[in-house]
Amino acid sequence: MAPHFKNILLIYPEVPKNTYWSFQYALKFIKKKSSMPPLGLITVAAFFPEDFNLKLVDMNIEELKEEDVIWSDAVFISAMIVQKESMAVVIDTCKKLGATIVAGGPYVTSNWRDISGVDHFVLGEAENIFNEFLDDFKKGIARGVYSDAVYPDITNSVIPRFDLLQLDAYGSMAIQYSRGCPFKCEFCDIWKAYGNKPRLKSAKNILKELDALFRLGWKGAVFIVDDNFIGNKKQVKNELLPALSQWQKDHDYVFRFFTEASINIASDADLLNGMKKAAFNEVFIGIETPSVKALKEAGKNQNLKINLLEAVKTVQGYGIEVMAGFILGFDSDSDDIFERQIEFIQKAGIPQAMIGLLTALPGTDLYDRMKKEKRLIAESSGNNTHSMMTNFRTKIGNNKLKKGYQHVLASLYDFNLKNYFRRCTIFMDNLGPANHFQRNIRLNEIKMMLKSFVLQPFTPYGYQYIKFVFTNFIRHRHIYGEVIKFAIIGHHFHTITQETLKIEKVSCELDEGFSYLSSQLSRYSQQMADNSREAVKSVAVLWERKKDLLNRTRKRIDEIHIDFQDEISRKYAEVSESLWRLFKTYERDLHKAGMV
Repeated sequence: MAPHFKNILLIYPEVPKNTYWSFQYALKFIKKKSSMPPLGLITVAAFFPEDFNLKLVDMNIEELKEEDVIWSDAVFISAMIVQKESMAVVIDTCKKLGATIVAGGPYVTSNWRDISGVDHFVLGEAENIFNEFLDDFKKGIARGVYSDAVYPDITNSVIPRFDLLQLDAYGSMAIQYSRGCPFKCEFCDIWKAYGNKPRLKSAKNILKELDALFRLGWKGAVFIVDDNFIGNKKQVKNELLPALSQWQKDHDYVFRFFTEASINIASDADLLNGMKKAAFNEVFIGIETPSVKALKEAGKNQNLKINLLEAVKTVQGYGIEVMAGFILGFDSDSDDIFERQIEFIQKAGIPQAMIGLLTALPGTDLYDRMKKEKRLIAESSGNNTHSMMTNFRTKIGNNKLKKGYQHVLASLYDFNLKNYFRRCTIFMDNLGPANHFQRNIRLNEIKMMLKSFVLQPFTPYGYQYIKFVFTNFIRHRHIYGEVIKFAIIGHHFHTITQETLKIEKVSCELDEGFSYLSSQLSRYSQQMADNSREAVKSVAVLWERKKDLLNRTRKRIDEIHIDFQDEISRKYAEVSESLWRLFKTYERDLHKAGMV
């Protein structure tokens, strides 16, 4: 018998708050809960016929309630790899409540064989296969796995169900223009998953999505989430940008666009001018490294054809901020790479520099190479910033890479943020005229500024903050809203970096303490067996050192921000248990001797 299938619960698992990408500690200044909505899920929602009852639970802005799961006839879950832990909890919760679970999205598509508890997998892009799955499910004959190797035509794709969102909870909205990338970077899974030939929506379709957001009352930032917005530069320049510019003009420039693109954007003045006219304020570019050897190694050929420093300045000259991604851990990286990365980022004036360790993601050429060379040591966590572990053995040495990475983070987002604020000022000095760069100053912006003025002077970076906001009131008063934005974003980067460095310090102390105590205990094992009084005294001293280590690190963990405590608390518990087992053999002798 076919199941009843009308009430659909769409669940987006939690993205860890303690990542650079979350912007969690900046969003609090503007009373937002999440930087971005779950675009994939609300796109899937648009495939359901109108007679279905849909409810979205984005766990980044609200809790999942049992009554929502009980209400549903089926639960649909989508996740990225960084959400896998939250997704596992969601699946477990839903299964206990008897829910039928359907899962898809990037993480699921790459790793579905390792995921338990899911009734039906819908893999890859949904356009070609979703209706088949839906028909089969209504008939009660749905298979366990649905996938299609053919890339769908997205020219006239569905309009995402923006109406399912709690718009006020988000810092920005999101739309998608294209899928796929023409480049073949070794570490990237995008061109593998979505193809080397970019597929694009029509400009008409994009304008319909903007109309939908406008009708719902959205104002502000809109992220065009393409992995490479300029994968088809000709169509972007000739069709999309003129349409966006006219739409913006007709609607009084109500949106501010930002996107991701490759560095060759800097070599096309017409393209940059078109983006400027359409009110693009930011672009994320994968610069990766100033090392030519590493770029060649990664197959990042587009970055080899241009002077990277001049390219950044060129884009900035069109009134567009360059956010950028950087990577450490290439096989060709030498000992000087850490200082070279810092120097490049500072000179380029890139305030929002996302730097992480090279990770071999499943489905990439890098993963296949590491597997072939037997260098894989773990699966990726999906967190490519501030994670201190990569998942393969590096040529530079994992310990050296870890220490170098800590140095880079501590320099870019230093304790008093001097280097960060310097980059912000360099960027604003480089910024060319942009009629639409300055945000409209409304009540929310005034509240944001006042909250910044009240709270940030009393932080560890307070002196540099005061210098920055006052200097740039004189220097860049015409874009002062952006000055305050950078100050607030700096608070987020400062929080993430400093808490991460605290954790690493505690983690190293635990490792070193355990290593010392275990090696010392092994020296006295035979002497303790021989009831040596001197050995008992020595072990008693080690017992006290163990207590001191655990007490001291426990206090330091308590001083860490609560959002960051889980992982280090787990490690503390593991080390504590291991130490207990080490000393258990000697505890009776110590008590007998009256030394504990």
